[in-house]
Amino acid sequence: MNTNHKRLASITLNLTDVVAKTHIFSPFPPVENALIIIITTFHVLCAAGECVAGTVIIASEWSCRSSPDGAQEESGNGEGLADGADRGLDGDPEGVWSPDIEQSFQEALAIYPPCGRRKIILSDEGKMYGRNELIARYIKLRTGKTRTRKQVSSHLQVLAKRKSREFQSKLKVHRRTDFAVLAALFFPGQPGHSQDIKPFAQPPYTTLPAPVPPPISYETLPPPRPTAIAAPVWQDRTIASAKLRLLEYSAFMESQKDRETYKHLFVHIGPSNPGYSDPVLESIDVRQIYDKFSEKKGGLKELYEKGPHNAFFLVKFWADLSGDIEEGPSAFYGVSSQYSGTENITISVSTKVCSFGKQVVEKVETEHAQFEGGKYMFRIHRSPMCEYMINFIHKLKHLPEKYMMNSVLENFTILQVVSNRDTQETLLCIAFVFEVSTSEHGAQYHVYRLVND
Repeated sequence: MNTNHKRLASITLNLTDVVAKTHIFSPFPPVENALIIIITTFHVLCAAGECVAGTVIIASEWSCRSSPDGAQEESGNGEGLADGADRGLDGDPEGVWSPDIEQSFQEALAIYPPCGRRKIILSDEGKMYGRNELIARYIKLRTGKTRTRKQVSSHLQVLAKRKSREFQSKLKVHRRTDFAVLAALFFPGQPGHSQDIKPFAQPPYTTLPAPVPPPISYETLPPPRPTAIAAPVWQDRTIASAKLRLLEYSAFMESQKDRETYKHLFVHIGPSNPGYSDPVLESIDVRQIYDKFSEKKGGLKELYEKGPHNAFFLVKFWADLSGDIEEGPSAFYGVSSQYSGTENITISVSTKVCSFGKQVVEKVETEHAQFEGGKYMFRIHRSPMCEYMINFIHKLKHLPEKYMMNSVLENFTILQVVSNRDTQETLLCIAFVFEVSTSEHGAQYHVYRLVND
């Protein structure tokens, strides 16, 4: 039996005695404030016919402040940091980590787990080593090649960065896969690959949070109307053209509960009374949303080019999908809207639902004017929602996460065009885009004027 085997046998036979006397090697107090961890490990490593004896690891738990990969375990005095010399494209020293050295490096990682600032004491030497020093020592014994602990530290950091990049790459692929599944579920027959998806090119309204109702304030006197302004106060401040104004719009679900009618508003634009002191609507370039709507005859682009430009608006809804949404025949899904105009005409209201910029379904309704209070009123009350929209809401509601819902809604839009039935003149054109509301106030919205600057 050679000397190394005798030494290993001797250590094995005296294991109990080594453990019992571990405090001899410990630099820490033996009592309450320091939890002493003693791990005794013996391993035989054949390297050019030599054997390496086992180790006794002694550490103090309260002194540990390790990084997840243990790469900077000795950073307290600056000795464990990478030296940064001769780095390649991946941040690692070139030519240092050949296949045989890399294999030994990986073996050492498995043998010596991260231990932060704790030290590892070799029982036969009585010397304390940091983890990086032990890895370098192991590489020397296995390959005969010298690698410093700084090089080991640098290599650990490089590997950690690689793993991080791989994880992020897999996460992106997973999210794209999730979206493709959602697209196939909600838009059968529509493109589902990520390269086909055309989200907004970071328009200003996508960064706006859902608006919160302003606090109630009291004014002694309203500001006087400037004499130089000829346009009505609601023009440029509400959804209104020179001939027609949207007063109210809602999509809802009604059901009977204990002989009482329960109503849930998915989206809602309520009545408003703006003043001249209120700001005018913000503007969005209409070209940013052309690809969200059908480009066929009667699409947004053709309508805008025909005008009038002051009749075009964008509404972003934060839809309320909270609460119980019934799916049975007892539930009624409907849409109500109300307009006021300056002429005694019959209006035609076209509502087009689009997915991925393609028209899916269209509903056309007509409404005659009713003269009330010096103006002409148009009311479309409790118009039944189409089957496509009802099924869409049910599927959306069943998605487990809001980010999934918003991924679907990103490619779901509605275009409503109100025109004079007889002359086909566009009176109002409203583009609706959607997200899911996270506000405790329920459904929210924000209005923009569409321009072409």
